[in-house]
Amino acid sequence: MPANVLILGIGNVLWADEGFGVRCVEQLASRYAFDDNVRLLDGGTQGLYLLPFLEEADSLIVFDAVDYGLEPGTLKIVENDEVPQFMGAKKMSLHQTGFQDVIATAQLMGYCPEQLLLIGCQPEELEDYGGGLRDQIAARIDPAIEIALERLRGWGIEARKGSGDQSLLADASIMRDAYEEGRPDAASACRTGDDRFFPTAK
Repeated sequence: MPANVLILGIGNVLWADEGFGVRCVEQLASRYAFDDNVRLLDGGTQGLYLLPFLEEADSLIVFDAVDYGLEPGTLKIVENDEVPQFMGAKKMSLHQTGFQDVIATAQLMGYCPEQLLLIGCQPEELEDYGGGLRDQIAARIDPAIEIALERLRGWGIEARKGSGDQSLLADASIMRDAYEEGRPDAASACRTGDDRFFPTAK
């Protein structure tokens, strides 16, 4: 059994399916509790700021949207030495290269977690600023969580039903329910900037 496990969601919730990994960790924390040796973290796009968390972890599970060139919604599992190459195989965003750098730096410094598990989901849409997860991507959150729980059980770690520690997650105002309820619908949303500052047509 690993002494310390970090469960990490990375991505940018403001760019549609880019938020998949973060939403997985949020949902996991809202449904399950763990012993103190398991930490859940919304890594967002923090890049090298995540290094101290990796230093403390013996095993790492990462949720992320990854462009594998597959059908949208496809889940793909990558482990251990293969994780860095998949994290940077096709750059989709700043966070992806950043996390590849995190792993490489942790390896160079000699404290990369011994076990790495990437649970990646093929995104459908990444260019919708202010948009939410597409339906078929959101539908893969529960299956992705079950993959993580199964791996944890294999490591001798059991999740308990009930809300877990959410201290390392994002502010409640941008968690999925609040975010989806608070943003305008697709017809009225402005995706090109702040319409208060557009010049008035004459």
